[in-house]
Amino acid sequence: MEFLSRRVTEMAESETLAMTQIARELRAKGMDVISLSIGEPDFDTPEIVKESGKTAIDENWTHYSPVPGYPELRKSIANKLKRDNGLDYTPEQIVVSTGAKQSITNAVMALVNKGDEVIVPAPYWVSYTAIVDLAEGTNVIVRCGIENDFKITPKQLEDAITPKTKLIMFSSPSNPTGMLYSKEELKAIAEVLERHPHVFVMADEIYEHINFEGKHESLAQFENVKDRVITINGVSKGFAMTGWRIGFMAANLKIAKACNKIQGQITSGTNSMAQRAAITAFDIDPETSEDIINMRNTFKERRDIMFNLLKEIPNIHVTMPQGAFYFFPDVKWYYGKKYDKYDIQNGNDLCFYLLYEAQVALVPGSAFGDPDCIRLSYATSTDKLIDAVGRIKNALAKLS
Repeated sequence: MEFLSRRVTEMAESETLAMTQIARELRAKGMDVISLSIGEPDFDTPEIVKESGKTAIDENWTHYSPVPGYPELRKSIANKLKRDNGLDYTPEQIVVSTGAKQSITNAVMALVNKGDEVIVPAPYWVSYTAIVDLAEGTNVIVRCGIENDFKITPKQLEDAITPKTKLIMFSSPSNPTGMLYSKEELKAIAEVLERHPHVFVMADEIYEHINFEGKHESLAQFENVKDRVITINGVSKGFAMTGWRIGFMAANLKIAKACNKIQGQITSGTNSMAQRAAITAFDIDPETSEDIINMRNTFKERRDIMFNLLKEIPNIHVTMPQGAFYFFPDVKWYYGKKYDKYDIQNGNDLCFYLLYEAQVALVPGSAFGDPDCIRLSYATSTDKLIDAVGRIKNALAKLS
């Protein structure tokens, strides 16, 4: 007799974390695996931020914190949103959580009832659909193929909206594709949403500072939809603070209060020392920060090198990402090919083939809603990237 709940038995495991774990296990057995599977900057937290964390311990910021975050932190985030994004939010409209993933979960749980439809443009980050499932919502997947730079068009959005639609979820810059929406593209989306006042939007901007095209654009800048936009962000990617677990949401006051209520019953306030360090992080001007600028420039250099290497591999279609640190090439030409004991029928087969034959860990595109592709993270050293793409090229050449 099955005693676990259906919500957990029917939940998909995060394939990015699963592939990363397999790579770690194989390395522990002595296999020389290069992991391009995890979305984590290979940089250290800026020294000034680390010092703030140490000072917080010395100053005994070690007690329970307010559920939505320290007032000073929420004020710092409000200032950041104004400085970097031109967005006006009060500290009361901001809820700090244990990572942006919790912020997303809070927002979905606060808005979505059983049977409500949630539009998720594919490719999407792996946890979006799982979170909607937990809320008993209905995922409406809209395929945004490589021919559209993996971005939803206004017509696609219009066609997907029904009276049951409650929410749309998207990221820019995108995980897994690295694509980002321009101001003009976001404006066109806002114009569609203006005609459907029952639809809310979760705009995931966690990769904001890893943007190779210039100024980041936020959907909430458009006043005709701002009250229905939940902006998600944090410190994990732009400040190399993945382990500190600080994310936030900014939304209209009613949604913020609802998320505060939910969080109060689940985790309460997040790590107190990490919050004090996050104040320092959000007070940093990204336009002048050497840490942010150097990290972004390094990722751009790696992107350019990897793009040229990937283009040399026959029969894959690769686009140039504009942000984040991922490539999402179309590899379906290799489906149906074989080598030795390997029979490649889909992206999962191809990723496991490359893991064991090339010793490179990747993530199949099916995890992100696009089975024609695979995801490669370039959040590792240039030498490893060059080695990894060489291994991939040699392994693919064996398939016929």
